[in-house]
Amino acid sequence: MSAEAEPPQSGSAAGRRADRRGIAVGALLLTVCAGLVLYGVLGTQEKSVEPARPTAAVTYEVTGEGTADLTYQARSESGTAVVARRVSLPWKKTVRVPLGNPPIVTITLDAEGGQARCALAVRGRHVQTATASGSYGRATCQGELPGPENTADAVEPAQEGS
Repeated sequence: MSAEAEPPQSGSAAGRRADRRGIAVGALLLTVCAGLVLYGVLGTQEKSVEPARPTAAVTYEVTGEGTADLTYQARSESGTAVVARRVSLPWKKTVRVPLGNPPIVTITLDAEGGQARCALAVRGRHVQTATASGSYGRATCQGELPGPENTADAVEPAQEGS
């Protein structure tokens, strides 16, 4: 008669260890597969990080006496303007304007009127002046900046905190 090894009984200690090892290996494989699936799903989402849009230095200057409401283009890529109410004159500000957005400053005098003059300089070069006078007088100074695709001449890249 041959002595054949009998398979471990499910109730025996050896059988319980084999069952636990099998469950542990199965759980480990399931965890690894789930991690790979999640990595694949989350890793395929496109990251929409656009490079910083180039800008140019623009200096707005408003001279005169008293106060005026001012509207000017600054570093807003959406094209929205900054509105400053009852600004004490004279006033001067240098900002960075994204290429393709026109630099513009508008003066609106109050009911008392008076006289105020705006001046606009792009990259240190004078572009335009205009004068507002009288009650609720208005003046606008506007210039041109090339589009972001026309950056062959020296253009400063956008910098944070400007």
